[in-house]
Amino acid sequence: MEFVGESKPHTTMKKALLAINCIFLSVGACSGPLLMRLYFIHGGKRVWFSSWLQTAAWPIMLFPIACGYMHRARTQPTSHNKLFYMNPPLFIAAATIGVLTGLGDYFYAYGLARLPVSTSSLIIASQLAFTAGFAFLLVKQKFTSYSINAVVLLTMGAGVLAMHTNSDRPENESSKEYIVGFLMTLAAAILNGFILPLVELTYKKAKQEITYALVMEIQLVMCLFATAFCTVGMLVNNDFKAIPREAREFEIGESNYYVVLICSAIVWQCLFLGTIGVIFCSSSLLSGILISVLIPVTEILGVIFYKEKFQAQKGVSLALSLWGFVSYFYGEIKQTKKNNPPAPETNTPPVPNSTQISV
Repeated sequence: MEFVGESKPHTTMKKALLAINCIFLSVGACSGPLLMRLYFIHGGKRVWFSSWLQTAAWPIMLFPIACGYMHRARTQPTSHNKLFYMNPPLFIAAATIGVLTGLGDYFYAYGLARLPVSTSSLIIASQLAFTAGFAFLLVKQKFTSYSINAVVLLTMGAGVLAMHTNSDRPENESSKEYIVGFLMTLAAAILNGFILPLVELTYKKAKQEITYALVMEIQLVMCLFATAFCTVGMLVNNDFKAIPREAREFEIGESNYYVVLICSAIVWQCLFLGTIGVIFCSSSLLSGILISVLIPVTEILGVIFYKEKFQAQKGVSLALSLWGFVSYFYGEIKQTKKNNPPAPETNTPPVPNSTQISV
């Protein structure tokens, strides 16, 4: 999103906010898949429960929203100061996106239950192509040669990873289960590629000023409805009754079971907050690019923590992803300089000092 006519301090604040949200997104994008895979590797089997965990930490958002309200009440004590600013149309839009998010969470959890982290990450990398396409259709995203180059390089990086997927199928898993997991993960990539530009479109079409406080409210409503959607699935699947038994049978201990669940819920919330924050400060395309460039990082973490093989393809993929990442930001810097040329110097006469003033 573009912010026109901003003062330098305001622009600096936006850049700082973008950096913070990039950190949130990075933490969630790298840690979330690893923790979810850890759950499945050591005996976890509840797909709906894993989907539910991706948004279940939504009450965390109440804390920054409340802090923002108290800050406004202290610095801007007016009768118009409210805890929640969201109007009904925006609430309905956020709730609808939340239900779609819940469906995407289920697709992703189902796929990760049957695929290694490396294969799942590979498929999710295709999300960037869908994000770029939907961003062009929904929000008329303008592409530069640098952003197109970034999309191509990141997609090539995902293609390089595809060279070693044949050896990634778990030994105790049938070909049918593997294919279904593959298709469900691909569906998650398509749906998430649609959701990111849809959030940006919601910002643009909202009939009220979009502030970061309102972005956090949108995040809360989206995750609330996504959690509600997955809760229905858990009730139908009797997941709530199975959780205590699954905790007792967890291979690395009952207490560690709950630690994994709590940490998983928190880092997924970081991912969602970072994603919509990056969309607010920049665009859905940048959000998709960040998610894609972090995929090889997740691959490397999978090698470190789960002893997965680090083939040459993963190194090439990492190099292509970093190249695409640098290409995008180099283009953004050039575009910013083009849109904001330095002010021309003017030759103004010197101001006379006291010794130059005649009486």
